[in-house]
Amino acid sequence: MEKEAVKYVLDQTIQPNDRIVYCDEGTFIIDNDGNGKRILPRAIRAERPLIMNTLSSLCQYVQANIERTESPLVLRVDGPRSVVLEGLLLEDGTRETLAIAEAIVPSIDFDQPMNIENFIIMMQSKFTKKGDRDALLQVTGNAVEENVKQVGDDGVSQSIVVRTGVASKAEAVVPNPTKLAPFRTFLEVDQPESLFVFRMNDGPRCALYEADGGAWKNQAILNIRTFLEENLKEQIDSKRITLLA
Repeated sequence: MEKEAVKYVLDQTIQPNDRIVYCDEGTFIIDNDGNGKRILPRAIRAERPLIMNTLSSLCQYVQANIERTESPLVLRVDGPRSVVLEGLLLEDGTRETLAIAEAIVPSIDFDQPMNIENFIIMMQSKFTKKGDRDALLQVTGNAVEENVKQVGDDGVSQSIVVRTGVASKAEAVVPNPTKLAPFRTFLEVDQPESLFVFRMNDGPRCALYEADGGAWKNQAILNIRTFLEENLKEQIDSKRITLLA
């Protein structure tokens, strides 16, 4: 690396007999033999990227076209909660990061048994209404403070005593596996549904266990890409932006 830096400095050094020529294509050093060598300007780089929390603000920033107006940019979906706006590869092999959009999502306690009250609050505040959310709320909200019946528990289905009226009770089968859509990516895009293992134990206490192998992340990335394609169509079609996802 040091040898390359020294060579770069020597290459840029103007010798006594060299001439400097300015033209539309740039600035060149012309030696006695008539050979030309372009002087590369020192790039002005952002000290740190802009940090945003929504895809809409990132799109507005790109549409404003206020930075790097003469060179294309790369918009990269870095995951279900991050999108990065970068410049093209520079002469020194690095890539400038101009902006980063990071989704603000709630913290969800998966794999952690909790009492019914906390479970209901979590389901109502951190999950969309899609899938089996309402069915889970109905079962857990009417659960009686008794032990969860383990008779006939085959590792998939469980039964629990629930209230069916003012003074009556009945046995209900706990839905399992269950399809839910928690808030896990940018709010501007559709929250992907995925499967969860729902278990109850004595207390009663409830817990959700992710059961899709992380496939929801791929769907979230596709949803983000679709949003960006729709909102930055002009910039993408004009090759101003290259979208990677």
